[in-house]
Amino acid sequence: MKKLVLSAVLLSFCFVPMSPVFAQPMEGGGMHEEAAMHPRISAAINNLQDAIDYMQAAPHNFGGHKAKAIMECKRAIAELKKCLAYRAHHDNPNP
Repeated sequence: MKKLVLSAVLLSFCFVPMSPVFAQPMEGGGMHEEAAMHPRISAAINNLQDAIDYMQAAPHNFGGHKAKAIMECKRAIAELKKCLAYRAHHDNPNP
């Protein structure tokens, strides 16, 4: 299961959009600027959210792995957002 989520994250780094668009708004003033500075992280967030949406809409449970895969993707998104938040804070400590 962890290999599946890790593969999804790594694969998402291969597809970098020209302008990052987030499925959900990110917190913090400099987050969008950081996303633009780190397009692969932005792409990973978008691709993981797309995978979550796909799995939630799917009529099957992927052999019993659906719920955990969704949970792990959400955790990965949260960690990636923390990465961007950290950079936003350290790149601009006085927002």
